[in-house]
Amino acid sequence: MAKLEPRGRKVKILATLGPASRNPEMLRRLLRAGADAFRVNLSHGDHETHAETIRAVRALEKETGRPIAILCDLQGPKLRVGTFRDGEARIAHGAKFTLDRRDEPGDEKRVFLPHPELFEVLEEGQRLLINDGKIRLRVRKAGTDRIECVAEVGGIISDRKGVNVPDAEVPIPAMTEKDRKDLAFAMSQGADWIGLSFVQRPEDIAEARRLMGGYGALCAKIEKPQAIKRLDEIIELSDGVMVARGDLGVELNPEEVPPLQKKIVNETRLTGKPVIVATQMLESMIDSPAPTRAEVSDVANAVYDGADVVMLSAETAAGQWPEEAVLMMDSIAKQVEKDESYKERVHFLDTPSDATTADALSHACLTIADTVAINTIIVFTSSGSSARRVARERPAVPVMVLTPSVATARRVALLWGAHAVTTKDIGSFEEMIAKGKRMALRHGFGEAGSKAVVMAGVPFGVPGATNLLHVVTIAGDELKKHKGD
Repeated sequence: MAKLEPRGRKVKILATLGPASRNPEMLRRLLRAGADAFRVNLSHGDHETHAETIRAVRALEKETGRPIAILCDLQGPKLRVGTFRDGEARIAHGAKFTLDRRDEPGDEKRVFLPHPELFEVLEEGQRLLINDGKIRLRVRKAGTDRIECVAEVGGIISDRKGVNVPDAEVPIPAMTEKDRKDLAFAMSQGADWIGLSFVQRPEDIAEARRLMGGYGALCAKIEKPQAIKRLDEIIELSDGVMVARGDLGVELNPEEVPPLQKKIVNETRLTGKPVIVATQMLESMIDSPAPTRAEVSDVANAVYDGADVVMLSAETAAGQWPEEAVLMMDSIAKQVEKDESYKERVHFLDTPSDATTADALSHACLTIADTVAINTIIVFTSSGSSARRVARERPAVPVMVLTPSVATARRVALLWGAHAVTTKDIGSFEEMIAKGKRMALRHGFGEAGSKAVVMAGVPFGVPGATNLLHVVTIAGDELKKHKGD
C-alpha cells in the first residue's frame, strides 16, 4: 500500500469492525477511504476472532507507517428478560404484565427478570422499556419478588430482550464478569482505548481505572440519563467521552437527545479531551450505497460543533457498503471544514485557558496561526497532553504531533486536527528545530519558505514541562542535508 498523505481534515473517523470489514483487504480499503481509527465491539464475537482482527490492524499500521488507534468497546451490564414458552409472546396495549423472580418460561402475562437489583429500586410510576423501547411498561406496584406493570405500548416480546430503566439509578457496576475478562483480553492485545459502556456515576470510571492499572486510555460512553447529572465528574475522570446516542435515545424522549449531544460535546471540549459522536450517523448505508439527506446533516452538525471524532457502527461492521460509508463521512467532513463559516462556528464555544504555562503557550499557537501565515503547529510531546491542549484551541492549521511513544501516537489518532508521527527523542534545542523542519517537509506540512510554530518543553523528555514556543521558516533543503529521521 502506498504512503498515505495527510487527511486534509481535522475531524477524525472511527470505523467499527465486524464481519463486513475485518479482513485485511477491506481494512486496507477503509484506511485508504479515510478511517483514522478502528473500534472492536466486544459485545459480539469471540476473543480469537477479535485477536485476529487486531493483528490485521497492526499489520496495516506497520505497512503504512501511520499510527492507528484501536478502541475496544466493552458490552457493559445489559439487563434482559428471561425466556418465553413459545419463544415470544404478545402483550396487548393497556394489558397488565408482571416481571417476577420465578425462573420459568413466560407468556403474555408474565416473564422472569433475572436481575434482583431491579426489584430493590423500582417504584410506582416509573418506566420499563423493552426491546429498544418498542414495548413500554409503567410500574403499578413493585415488591421484592414482583413488579406489576401496565403496558402503555404493547407488542411482541421475545426471549432475552433488553430492558432499559430510565427513571432509576440501578445499583450495578458498569463492569460485569464478562467485561472484566474482555478488558483483560483487550489489554493483552494492546488496545489503545477502552470504551466503558453504561456509565452512571464517577465510581464506574474509578473501578475501570483500578482494573486497568494505568494501562491505556479510557473512554466513558454516555448512554444513561443518570450520567448527565454527574457529567463534569465523569469527564474529569475519563480520557475521552462518547455520545452513545443509541441507548441514550431509548431512555430519553427523542427530542431531548440533540441538546444533550451538544452539551456533552461542549463540556468535553472544554477539557481538551477527545469527544466522539456515535450511533446511526449513516444508518441507511447499512443497506444503501447513499445516505439520506438528514443523515448527512447529522454528521455535518457534529463536525460544525467541533467534535473530535464521528463514528460508524453497523455501517462498517455489518453493512453492505462499508467503504462507501467511510468515503461519504470523509466527504461530508471535508465539505464542512471548507465552509467559510466553519472556523467561526467551531469557535462559538469559548475554551478559556487554565493558569498554566502550557495552556498559555497553546493559546499563543492559535494567535500566531491567526496572525502569521503558518502551515502547521509542531508539538513535541511524550504523554500527548501538549497535543490535547493545542487541539482544544481548534487552530486553523494542522497539528503535527512528534512523539517517541508509539502508545501516545496511537491515542492521538482520536484527537481533532492531530497528525501523529513516531520519532526518536530529542536532546537539544537545535536538534528539535532541525527535526521539526524535516518532519514538516517529509509529511507534507511544509515547503520552502513556509513557516511553522514549534512547541516543546525543556528539559526534553520530561512530561508536563511544556515551556517553549518558536516560529521557524523552512528552507526546503533540510531533508537533503540529513540522513535518518
